[in-house]
Amino acid sequence: MLAKIKNIFIVLLLVLIITQFLRPEKNLGSYDSITSFEEATGVSEEVKTVLQNNCYDCHSNTTRYPWFMEVSPVTHYMAYKIEEGKEHFNVSTWESYTDKQKDRKLEELIEEIEYKKMPLKPYTWVHGELSGSDAKTLIGWAKEAREKAKAPTKDSLPEQVVDSMAVSSVTAK
Repeated sequence: MLAKIKNIFIVLLLVLIITQFLRPEKNLGSYDSITSFEEATGVSEEVKTVLQNNCYDCHSNTTRYPWFMEVSPVTHYMAYKIEEGKEHFNVSTWESYTDKQKDRKLEELIEEIEYKKMPLKPYTWVHGELSGSDAKTLIGWAKEAREKAKAPTKDSLPEQVVDSMAVSSVTAK
């Protein structure tokens, strides 16, 4: 019996050693793609800090890796979670979403934060919980970004509507 346990232990140790050399690809993109998201959604410095500290590691093409991410099987688990997070919402590909998808992504962000589903528990074990004030800040920003995106701009209005708005404002004076 003891010999079987010893053999199992040796096999597990060998698997761990081998997996140290079989690493997943790191998520090391440029911050430029994040900048376009921030500009498009009107991210303030306060919101930017909250997003950097709680969201971008899993929801962008740029991840800050702590030292323990070099240890297998943690590195494989985190690579999987990062890919999964990017599938749901990736700020680095914000421009590729349609207006409807952008609105839905922001709506989902609000819901996930309100129901305390994000950030995930394993992430908060290392990085800490999202504070109530930070959650409120993110929700307020996301709601505002959704409203701005829904508001018609002069460029998006049909020409007749723009002309009638100009005539109405001139006659109102």
